[in-house]
Amino acid sequence: MDVATRIEKALNHAIGLADQPGCPPRLAAAMRAAVFPKGARVRPRLCHAVASACGDDEPGATDAAGAAIELLHCASLVHDDLPCFDDAALRRGRPSIHAAFGEPLAVLAGDALIVLSFHTMARASCSPARLTALIGTVGGAVGVPHGIVAGQAWECEPKIDLSRYHRSKTGALFAAATVCGAAAAGAEDAEAWRLLGEKIGEAYQVADDISDAAGDEYEGGKPVGKDAALGRPSAVMQYGLNGAISYLHDLVADGIRAMPACANAHELRALIAQEAKRLVPKRLAQSAA
Repeated sequence: MDVATRIEKALNHAIGLADQPGCPPRLAAAMRAAVFPKGARVRPRLCHAVASACGDDEPGATDAAGAAIELLHCASLVHDDLPCFDDAALRRGRPSIHAAFGEPLAVLAGDALIVLSFHTMARASCSPARLTALIGTVGGAVGVPHGIVAGQAWECEPKIDLSRYHRSKTGALFAAATVCGAAAAGAEDAEAWRLLGEKIGEAYQVADDISDAAGDEYEGGKPVGKDAALGRPSAVMQYGLNGAISYLHDLVADGIRAMPACANAHELRALIAQEAKRLVPKRLAQSAA
């Protein structure tokens, strides 16, 4: 079974745990709409790629970890789009969850997806030691002091360190993806993969900043110009457009250098290069390559 099929199968199974008789139908529909149709699935793909590099001898653990991380990512998008944050009406070219189902169900769907991610890992077919490592890593990536909740909260502070903000808001789940991939495969030093994930995640956020400043709604499938409108920190505001592209290039190079030795280094490097520039508007992609 190829990786894309494994990822979608694991996510369908996870959503199926919630979408059963007795669950409020519109809540189940909102959860499903938040996860499908699929996005790029870059975080679970990265998790699977690192697990493959480390042997992937317990694929059930890899599948559960990848699904859990993607569920958390989808939950963060649901909450990020709410009127109290970005007030975004579109996501992936379709109505955002609050636009389609209303704010109360959007809040509840995001909350339910967070819980479901941990439920998914708890049901994983893997050794207890690996399960403990996965839950600890994912919990740290979503909570405080350095997870995505903390990253969102930095927007409420009077002074923000841009790199720290990016590492928490976006980099935390990327770091979880690389560490969980290694941990799921039983790597002796799974934490050695953290820096790779942090660099890729920060690069991904810089690319998103560039897309918000210089992209268009049709290409990105979501509103643009939100950073400037909300006074939110971004790489483009701090470094300018060309400086942000250069910063993205440096982060990608740093991530590749941080990658531990592994069996499929070439494939991982290709994935890093592809995903780091995926959100850059097409007319700027050559500059970011």
